[in-house]
Amino acid sequence: MDRTRSISRKTSETDIQLTLNVDGTGQSQIQTGAPFFDHMLTLFARHGLFDLEVSVLGDLDVDYHHSVEDVGICLGQAFREAIGDAKGITRYASGAIPMDETLCQVAIDVSNRAFLSFNAEFPKAKIGEFDAELVSEFFQAFVSHSRVTLHLDLIRGENLHHMSEACFKALGVVLSRALSIDPRKSEQIPSTKGVL
Repeated sequence: MDRTRSISRKTSETDIQLTLNVDGTGQSQIQTGAPFFDHMLTLFARHGLFDLEVSVLGDLDVDYHHSVEDVGICLGQAFREAIGDAKGITRYASGAIPMDETLCQVAIDVSNRAFLSFNAEFPKAKIGEFDAELVSEFFQAFVSHSRVTLHLDLIRGENLHHMSEACFKALGVVLSRALSIDPRKSEQIPSTKGVL
């Protein structure tokens, strides 16, 4: 099954082209206009082994908010479409990912039910030129459109870069595990209801 999807989204605020291969090797080409966000998406793709291409023309003269949120929307849509009926996926996964002094724990249920519990407090408002609050905005947009249940707990951390990095790496690693095909149930939808 080909789990590659392309999403185009154009609004008065952003123009986004995104291509995702769930079964990739971690290659990425990211150009959002927000260098720190590019770095986070690159880490997400590399550690999740997703191939990801993202091109954004956004209203950066306002700020990064619309571009970050809309990439989350497009990435969530791409994942949702790529897995189709979710036949054979592992569905559940969790893990604790360290980044130096930082530790982030993530648990995912690819359930077709959007829910986000995001427990991360950033001690400062800015990570360089990037608004720290946009990390949670991205996760909310992604969860709403991928329709996964995601619990993220940033257990500890001091360096804002490390804290954000741990969140994105953890999402990539754990989502990859949840979407992996279990050969024992390759012809089964992972729900007693018969549909997600």
